[in-house]
Amino acid sequence: MIALGSNQRHPLIGLPADIVAEAFAALEMDDIDVFATSPIIASLPVGPSKRRFANAAAILSTPLDPPEFLWRLQEIEEHFGRERRGGKWGSRVLDLDIILWSGGLWASEAPALAIPHAHMGLRGFVLQPAATIAPDWRDPLSNLTLRQLNTRFSKAKRLDQREQPL
Repeated sequence: MIALGSNQRHPLIGLPADIVAEAFAALEMDDIDVFATSPIIASLPVGPSKRRFANAAAILSTPLDPPEFLWRLQEIEEHFGRERRGGKWGSRVLDLDIILWSGGLWASEAPALAIPHAHMGLRGFVLQPAATIAPDWRDPLSNLTLRQLNTRFSKAKRLDQREQPL
């Protein structure tokens, strides 16, 4: 499963939601099949970016191993005009991240690739779309389903009993 995100306009495609929709189509290749796509949602940015994101998730099938698959996803990002400038969480035309893998855990010597995605369980803009298309898929680290992770993330937090509201 991958997460998709965009928060910059593309001169030919248009708004971020249009870019994500176009990316769904661009993912279909000889060695990548798209099985399911989530609705596209709007979300607030994480980090220094000021622009809202369009986010979604997709279930894909590929014979490629994770490093080859990541390389292919980065080619698609570049095709859409993504420039890697070394900064984290900045504005981007298209971001494609592998968040879960049918083989379970994957870790490489390069810190660029760890599956499940290191921040998956902390990001509602990843969990919400992912849970709509694969609610019963499990995070191999916590053994919780995507539905459970999304519910835990989006559930209102209780105030500490010692603190009094103003």
